[in-house]
Amino acid sequence: MERVILVDENDNQIGTEEKIKAHEQGKLHRCFSIVVFNSKKELLIQKRAENKYHSAGLWTNTCCSHPTPGEETREAAHRRLKQEMGFDCDLKESFTFVYQHKFDNGLTEHEYDHVFMGEFEGNPNLNPEEVSDWKWISLDELKNDIQKNSDNYTYWFKILFNKITNEDGLL
Repeated sequence: MERVILVDENDNQIGTEEKIKAHEQGKLHRCFSIVVFNSKKELLIQKRAENKYHSAGLWTNTCCSHPTPGEETREAAHRRLKQEMGFDCDLKESFTFVYQHKFDNGLTEHEYDHVFMGEFEGNPNLNPEEVSDWKWISLDELKNDIQKNSDNYTYWFKILFNKITNEDGLL
């Protein structure tokens, strides 16, 4: 039974909860999102596997997940990047944000998201249980596709993408 770290609005741990139960009850919990670029400033995006408990088959950032109780968020980010995408790279925590979104299946994402950025050259080695496809894409092409085909992308990725390209001027 996988557990997540429950947090308050300042990311202080206030407990733990079984992952699906936390999503059923919409409890605020810690997560991370990873965005990896290559030397051409293209972003590596993935298509979530069809068996995912929410947002299945949607395009999203390079990798995302939850640290487990007692695990540092940075360590969890490296662990999941290797598990999902089959590689690791240096990661720098860039910013955090909180979001909440209720899905059609009744689950709610209410997450305190730590965003890590990294750089990698090459091709990932996908875990098919987690990821069904991937591609390197320019930010301009991605921005245009998100505008035209918004429903093809995860809720949190659209927030994250806006933050890295517009709002905070991180790129």
